[in-house]
Amino acid sequence: MRMYFPNPKAKLPVLSKSNETQLILWGRRKDQSGRLPLGGWARLDSIHAGVWDRWFPKPVKIPVLSFMEKDHEGKSHWFDLVKGQWIQGLIAFEKEEKRIYVVTIEPELEHNIHDRWPRVMSLKINTICKTNAQGSTIFILAFIGALNSLSIDKLFKF
Repeated sequence: MRMYFPNPKAKLPVLSKSNETQLILWGRRKDQSGRLPLGGWARLDSIHAGVWDRWFPKPVKIPVLSFMEKDHEGKSHWFDLVKGQWIQGLIAFEKEEKRIYVVTIEPELEHNIHDRWPRVMSLKINTICKTNAQGSTIFILAFIGALNSLSIDKLFKF
């Protein structure tokens, strides 16, 4: 199923901590009632600056297989995610209203035509072999961060 933001009924999947998927309304359009921000995206720098704090933002995983961005001519291009990747989302709340926004970052490529890019995340795990004092080899799974040079303490935070 493909979702496009201009559709006022567009919903995005959200993965809960119990691994259940729930569909949540994607952003708010000009002609829609409500008090949450207009648009469907939340810039990471604005989240860090506290702009979203008044809507009690909750970071979530958006488990999709691909996403679409348009080029400078307005032509759509689909970008696939690989297994283990997700897009970071933000759920904003205002009384009974709840909507999801795609968290975006500045594009990493110097000559990118987009001024924003979805924040694609993935958990990286390293296996470390150590020998303990008794001479036994032990294996340690070490979480070493996520894409976009995150430290593990910021993995599930903004």
